[in-house]
Amino acid sequence: MTAKEYLQQAYRLNELIDSDVHELERLRDLAGRISSPNFGERVQSSRNLDAPFVKYLGDIMEMEEKIQKELCRLVVLKKQILAALESVADREERLLLTYRYLNNESWEQIAEDLSVSMSTVHRIHASALRNFSVPNQS
Repeated sequence: MTAKEYLQQAYRLNELIDSDVHELERLRDLAGRISSPNFGERVQSSRNLDAPFVKYLGDIMEMEEKIQKELCRLVVLKKQILAALESVADREERLLLTYRYLNNESWEQIAEDLSVSMSTVHRIHASALRNFSVPNQS
């Protein structure tokens, strides 16, 4: 695994969590928009009397559980990456990798944070990736 692939694990997991949170919001919105059953209608014994939103509750609970597990994985992964970043001797390189891969900052924001140009950001990034050692994974 390359340095960039190793570091991007947290970045990508964070994007996945954001996507799952968006899906959870969509499910909650759907559950809130569905009308209740019309109990004035003639009811047959084989018909389900649950309100239509009930079927979404299970999906919502599953998505919340999935997000919680992903968040736990992200916390552990970020701790591992942070520990690995301690081996990067250059402070600017370490900061840049932290801003990009742990804080999910844009290149523009990183340039502003470090008070450097975009070309300098990319130069520091390339150097940082060369100087970063991927920890042995068991």
